[in-house]
Amino acid sequence: MCKTIKHKVHFKASPETIYDLLAARKSLKVGGTFSTDAGNVTGLNVDLVPGRRLVRAWRRNDFPEGIYSMAAITLAPTPRGGTELVLTHRGVPKHLLDEIEDYWRRVYWAPMKITTETQRTQRTQRRNSARESCGGSRPGEWGH
Repeated sequence: MCKTIKHKVHFKASPETIYDLLAARKSLKVGGTFSTDAGNVTGLNVDLVPGRRLVRAWRRNDFPEGIYSMAAITLAPTPRGGTELVLTHRGVPKHLLDEIEDYWRRVYWAPMKITTETQRTQRTQRRNSARESCGGSRPGEWGH
């Protein structure tokens, strides 16, 4: 028996940034294969739309022989400049459901949140440093 995993995750980064983080470890062409987690997860890219969607035939090495699940990730911009990511992972063997849900959170979402937050902090620090080195004013100081 197979089950479906559905996750909705918000990131403070553009859909293009999130897509790049997801695609960086894998082949970037439809029909290309990918392997992650030291070869424990393998699969095939089914559909790739940069900044919008990734669909992969996905399997762990402990799936029954010849069985693949289908992991579809959609990315949508949010009004505040972030991204809403929706994962629909169909065909997950029931006995592995909890483990694979945790895998997505631990191996993908948590590190991606750390990466995007670090990138935001570094951009802010660079802007502030450039403003200070150029003698620029701070927000709210113009015209005073």
